[in-house]
Amino acid sequence: MTEPEFLAQRFEANRGHLKAVAHRMLGSQTEADDAVQEAFLRLMRADTQGIDNLAGWLTTVVARVCLDMLRERKTRREVPVDTEIEALPAADNPERERLIGDSVGVAMLVVLETLTPAERVAFVLHDMFNVSFDEIAPVIGRTRAAARQLASRGRRRVQGAPAAPEADRARQREVVGAFLAASQSGDFAALLAVLDPDVVLRADALAVQATAALASRDITPLAPEIRGRDSVANIFRGRAKVAQLATMDGDTGLVFAPGGQPRMLVDFVIENGRIVEISMIADAERIAARDLEF
Repeated sequence: MTEPEFLAQRFEANRGHLKAVAHRMLGSQTEADDAVQEAFLRLMRADTQGIDNLAGWLTTVVARVCLDMLRERKTRREVPVDTEIEALPAADNPERERLIGDSVGVAMLVVLETLTPAERVAFVLHDMFNVSFDEIAPVIGRTRAAARQLASRGRRRVQGAPAAPEADRARQREVVGAFLAASQSGDFAALLAVLDPDVVLRADALAVQATAALASRDITPLAPEIRGRDSVANIFRGRAKVAQLATMDGDTGLVFAPGGQPRMLVDFVIENGRIVEISMIADAERIAARDLEF
């Protein structure tokens, strides 16, 4: 048996699972078939020598394809065309499936359509297929804590509590707004007030490079990771002069957009009214992948 034939055989063994993942995310049999076929094509083009868990790799690929499709659908303001949902293969964890519902029907799809693409992917992967947040985070381009927060919001809405996520978002916007005001005014004490003592700041390579030139102006340079409330507050004190509030995949964050072109995003994870994690993103592809309004 040739390697392509072997891979095709392995893919067929996982097709039912992949179809279930795609259908739960997309709500359309036709789109699910397209996503699974795209995963097959990517498998055929990939170097599989270093793949230890092919099923997990394929699930990740399908999830990424579905995320792109959901974002494109949101841009076009489309909804799934399916009006009846056929029975799907059981999820990996029957107890989780029972808690969510006996089947993915039209009512479930209506609720899922109210989630942002990232919320939907995080919720489906974690709650329906028991994928860890460590695996979900790179799929949606977020940190583990952010992925957990997205899945939690999706879960509460699916369980019939639509007001809670909206309240969370209002509170999040309030906290991020206070952070922005304190940063712009250089109010160190106000920054400390909205930061968790163990807050973590992470910056991608391009964000670090973009701020390196400012180090000569007595501004503390960025590092890929900075921990602790005092250190993080010192990074932002007096900065963010041209930043503005933005909505990113349903969350409130900051955007630096000179001339209306987003150049850097600042993403927040908030727990108990305080910021526990900040991500600074300057990579153009990651910025373009976000559902951004400002």
